[in-house]
Amino acid sequence: MWLGFLCLLALLDLHSAALSTTPRYFPTSYLSRSPTSISNWSSSSAESQSVSNFTGSVDDRGTCQCSVILPDTTFPVERVERLEITAQTISKKFEKELSKVREYVQLISKYEKKLLNLTVRIEKIEQDTISYTELDFELIKIEVREMEKLIQRLKVGFVGSTVIIDQLEVEVRNEIPSHGLIIKSLWGASHLKPGRSPPPSPALCTHGGVVNVSKPAIVQLNWLGFSYKYGAWGRDYSPQLPGKGLYWVAPLNTNGRTLQNYRLYNTLDDLLLYRYMQDYYISYGQGSGIAVYNNNMYVNWYNTRNIARVNLATNRVEVTQTLPQAAYNNRFSYANVGWQDIDLAVDENGLWVIYATEASTGNIVISKLNDTTLAVLNTWHTKQYKPSVSNAFMVCGVLYATRTLSTRAEEIFYYFDTNTGQEGRLAIVMQKVQETLQSINYHPYEQKLFVYNDGYLLNYDLFFQPQ
Repeated sequence: MWLGFLCLLALLDLHSAALSTTPRYFPTSYLSRSPTSISNWSSSSAESQSVSNFTGSVDDRGTCQCSVILPDTTFPVERVERLEITAQTISKKFEKELSKVREYVQLISKYEKKLLNLTVRIEKIEQDTISYTELDFELIKIEVREMEKLIQRLKVGFVGSTVIIDQLEVEVRNEIPSHGLIIKSLWGASHLKPGRSPPPSPALCTHGGVVNVSKPAIVQLNWLGFSYKYGAWGRDYSPQLPGKGLYWVAPLNTNGRTLQNYRLYNTLDDLLLYRYMQDYYISYGQGSGIAVYNNNMYVNWYNTRNIARVNLATNRVEVTQTLPQAAYNNRFSYANVGWQDIDLAVDENGLWVIYATEASTGNIVISKLNDTTLAVLNTWHTKQYKPSVSNAFMVCGVLYATRTLSTRAEEIFYYFDTNTGQEGRLAIVMQKVQETLQSINYHPYEQKLFVYNDGYLLNYDLFFQPQ
C-alpha cells in the first residue's frame, strides 16, 4: 500500500497531470517499507478505484515505474488544454499588434524627419532669392497630404491614448499656414529686390541690357546620372507660340564629345517628375553648343564645320550647311569645355552661331543665321579671344561672355552689341553648384538662362536695365 501511495502522490503533480502518460520513477528505498506487490495493492485498495486504473512495476534497478489517468473531476486536463490554446492565440495576436506598433514607430520616425526637412525647405524659400515654380509648392503640399494620411492610419489602427498622434496632426496642419503669407508674397513678387524695376515684357527688347542674375535654381540632375557631365538643356522658343515650347535635355556621351540621346518633355512638371518623356537617338551631333528654335534642334555635325537642323517632330535631319571658315574639332573651343568650337544660340531675334576662325586668330565671330536654310545672314567680329571665355549666350542681339572666377562662381565679364557694334566689360557674378558650365541657353519668353553645370540642370532669372 505504501508503494502505491507514493506512485499516486507522484502522479498527482501538476506537471505529470498535463502529461498524463509520463512515467515517474522512485528508488527502491521507498519500496523497502512494504513487500506487497503493486498489482496486489492496486486491486485491494479502495482509494485507487476512486481515481482510475493505473499500472506499476519495479525494474531491474529497483525503480518504481507507474502511470495513471486522472478523471477530469480530479484534475481539469481538458480545461488546461483549452487554456493553453487560448494563451497561444493571445500570444499570436500580441505579436501581430507588436509588429504593427513597430511599423508605426518607424513610420512616425520617417515622417518626423520629413516634417523637419519640410520646415527647412520652407524657411529656405522665405530667405532665398531663387525663383520657385508653382510645382515646388505643389510638391510640398503632396508631402503634407501624405503625412495627414499616415496620421489617419495611425488613428484607425491604434487602440488607446492618441495624445501624441493628435499633437503630430496639429504640427502637420500648422506647417503650411504658418508660412503661407510669406510664400504668397514671394510667389507674387517674383523675388524682386527693393528698388528693382519689374521685368520687361517677354520676348521684347524694351530694356537696356542685362545688369544682374539670380542665384541658381537647381532643377534636377540629368536623367542619365552623374557620369554625364557634358551636355545642354533648354526650352524651345517659337515667336508664334512663345510660351508653349517643349523642354529638351541633351546629355553628351561620357567622352564629352558625341551627342546621341536627347529627351523632350511637354511641360516642366513632366521633366521634374520624369514622366511622359519622348526619347530620341541620333548619331551625328558633336559638342554642347546645341540650340532649339521653332521645333528644330541645331547641332554641330560630327567631325565637321557643318551645322545640322533636326526636325523634332520626326527626328530627321532636314538641312545641313557648312559654316564658312569656322574652326572645329577643338581648335578654338571654350576654356575647360571641349568640342564647342561651334556654339549655337537663340534670342528674341532668332538663331545665332558663336565661333572663331583662323582669320580671326581665335577671336569670337558672331553670325546671324536663317533658321530654315542655315545660310549666314550677317557677321560681326569681336576682339575677345574665344578660348579665354568659359561660355556665351545671346540676348536681344547682344553677346554676353562668361569666365571662371572659382569653382563656385562665374562672371559675365564681356559683351558685344551687334545692334551698335559696341563692346565692353561687365562684372556680373553667377553662382554655380559645380565647377564647369558646359552650356548656356537663353529663353526670350521666360527671360531665363538654362545652364548645364556638370550634369545638373540650372535656371537663372535675368534682370535688365530699364530703358
